[in-house]
Amino acid sequence: MKKVLVFLVSLYVCAPVCVFLFPWILGFAVFGHWNAAPFFVDLTRPELLLNHTVNFYLNPEPQVSVGVWHSLPSSLWAAAQGRSSLWYEAALGDGRPVVIFLHGNGGTRAAEHRVGLVKKLTAAGFHVFSLDYRGFGDSSGDPTEAGVTKDALYLYHWVKRRSRGNLICLWGQSLGTGVATNAAVRLQNQGSGVDVVVLQAAYTSVRELVALDALAQPYIFLPGFKSLIWTLLEKIEIEFANDKNLQTLTSPVLLLHAKDDTTVPFSMAQELFAVSVQTHSRVNRADEVEFVSYSEDLGYNHRNIYLDPDLPDVVTSFFQKVKRASAAKSM
Repeated sequence: MKKVLVFLVSLYVCAPVCVFLFPWILGFAVFGHWNAAPFFVDLTRPELLLNHTVNFYLNPEPQVSVGVWHSLPSSLWAAAQGRSSLWYEAALGDGRPVVIFLHGNGGTRAAEHRVGLVKKLTAAGFHVFSLDYRGFGDSSGDPTEAGVTKDALYLYHWVKRRSRGNLICLWGQSLGTGVATNAAVRLQNQGSGVDVVVLQAAYTSVRELVALDALAQPYIFLPGFKSLIWTLLEKIEIEFANDKNLQTLTSPVLLLHAKDDTTVPFSMAQELFAVSVQTHSRVNRADEVEFVSYSEDLGYNHRNIYLDPDLPDVVTSFFQKVKRASAAKSM
């Protein structure tokens, strides 16, 4: 018993010391890119999971290749039979809304809940692009906040050049919400704001979220531990501050959050909604922010909002409202 106690105490002490000496460990925890689940899936053959999808790769910068799936609206499935990737590119000119899906930490674009969301959105008539950031799946390189944001921006511009006035949405889930708001703010600062931002299971900032992680709880009562984690995250340049981004972002925002989310507290989404409403109110556009919550009895938790049968209608209705508002401003 004494040996077991000594081992547990040693482990307790060693964990924060290791994180302090090797802060990159926090990066591995935040991104989770080492987890390539689902395993044994050939990402070059998305048709095994999504019949109406083509796989391709982009190079956001030299030596970095990121894998992308383009899934077509269901109405184009028949026409897409036997078509090349060039045909898929040309199909972007059909004017239908485009969703760029930015997934959460760990896993690949083939994860069940991610594929499930794509199926719902394509059935609703949207083009969907699923991106594996650098270091994830079959994408090369190592993830950093600046790097994954650059990946999202590169895909956005690639889509924008090939579309013909399509409404383009950045849809972030969990960690991907930080990528989405980072990219949206960058685009806004460049004078070409994104049409819509959807934030599914969004947190205020990664540093607040890390402090709530189960692995951090045994240490959180120690004086200075929380500040230490924040300092180390700053050192490795990881912030993903949705709260700060939404203080300036004026693109239309739709928040989706389950009340039983055990990974990201529901209260964080409420806080982000309040921040976004305040920001949009300053430019008389408070009606372009919506918050859809899901009760605990639905059991959607952190990943499964895609199971909501009304999700396509919720998203379509919001997109249509955005298009009407845009048309009214241009008159």
